[in-house]
Amino acid sequence: MRNIILTILGVLLIVGAYFIGEKISNNKKKQRPVAAKVIKTVFTDTVKNGTVQIVIPANGNLVAKRRVELYSEVQGVFKSNGKLFRPGQEYRQGQTLIGIDAAEYYASVQSAKSNLYNSIAAIMPDLRLDFPEIFPKWQTYLNGFKMDKTTPKLPEMTSDKENYFITGRGIVSSYYSVKNLEQRLGKFNIRAPFSGILTEALVTEGSLIRNGQKLGEFIDPTTYEMEVALSKRYANLLKVGERVKLNNLDNTEKYTGKVSRVNGSIDATTQTINAYIEVKDKSLKEGMYLEANLNAKSEDNAIEVNRSLVLEGDQIFIVRDSILDLIDVNPVYFSDTKAVLKAVPDGTVMLSKSVPGAYAGMLVKPLIPKSDVKAIK
Repeated sequence: MRNIILTILGVLLIVGAYFIGEKISNNKKKQRPVAAKVIKTVFTDTVKNGTVQIVIPANGNLVAKRRVELYSEVQGVFKSNGKLFRPGQEYRQGQTLIGIDAAEYYASVQSAKSNLYNSIAAIMPDLRLDFPEIFPKWQTYLNGFKMDKTTPKLPEMTSDKENYFITGRGIVSSYYSVKNLEQRLGKFNIRAPFSGILTEALVTEGSLIRNGQKLGEFIDPTTYEMEVALSKRYANLLKVGERVKLNNLDNTEKYTGKVSRVNGSIDATTQTINAYIEVKDKSLKEGMYLEANLNAKSEDNAIEVNRSLVLEGDQIFIVRDSILDLIDVNPVYFSDTKAVLKAVPDGTVMLSKSVPGAYAGMLVKPLIPKSDVKAIK
C-alpha cells in the first residue's frame, strides 16, 4: 500500500512539473510591448532675407575733445587777477587764467627797446645825407615808435645799399632781440584758448611758479569723446560719421553721438582697433562711463538669429517634410548673443530655438510661432 501511494505521488509530481514548465515556456514566448515612437515638437520660422544693421557694443570713459594742460615757460610769483584759480572755475576765451609778476622782466624789455630806438635815431643824420630817398620812411617809423606798445615791424628795405647800411649798424639784430624779449614777456600771462572750465589747479595765488612747472588742466565742457577698443575683425566695418546710441550704466539716460575718428593701425598687443565717438550734451561730465552701440555696417540679403543656432562648421538645422536637415551658411558677424547669416534661401523653414540632441534625419513636429528670424529693415 505504501508503495502504491509513493508511486501516485511521484506521477503527480512529474505531471505538475510538466505543466509548470509549459507555463513558464509559454510566458517567455510572449512578445514585449513596442514603445510608442516620440516625435519632438520644435519651434521653427520661415526665413525672409532683408537688410540687417550690424550693431557693435562698446564702452568707455568720456574725455573732453578740447583740453589743455597748463605749463609755465617762465618763472615768477603768481599774482591774483580777480578770479580764484580753482577747479570748476569758468573762463571765457581770451581771459587771463594765470598772471605771473613780470615787473623785473618788463624793465629789461623796455631797456632793449630803448637801445633799439637810440640805434635808429643815431643813423638818421647819415640817412638824410647819404640816402635821402629812404630817409622819410625811417623818419615815419621812428615817429611811430612807442615805448608802451609792441615794437613795430622794420621798414621794408628796397636796395642792397640800404640793407648793408642798416644791417651793418646792428639795427636788424637789435630788432629781433627785442621781438624775442616781447614774445617771452607775453608768456607771463596765460590766457584761455577757448571758453571752458578749469578741472585741475596745482598752484594758488602767491605761489612761486618755476619754469616747466605744471599749473593745471583746462577743458571745453561742450564736446566730449569716448575712446573704445574694438576687435580687429570690425576694422572694415567702422565708418566715420556713423551715428551712435549711448546710455549710462543704469540705462536711465540716452545720448546720441557719432564716430569722429578711427585709428589707422591695430594695437599689436591686444589686436584691437581704437575708434573715437564724439558726443555733445550739457549733462555730460568728463570721466563718465558710457555704453555705446555702433551701427557699423548694413548687410543686404541677410538674417539675424540667435548665436546658439549656428553649429560648428557654419551650419544650421532646417526642417524638410518634418525631418531635420543641415545646410551650410555664411556668417558675416557674431555678437555675444546674435549672429548675422547669409546664403540662407528665402522660404527655408529653420529652427528658431535649439533642440537638445538634434541630429540630421530626426523626425520632428514643426511649430511656427510669431516670427523670430526677421531681418531688421
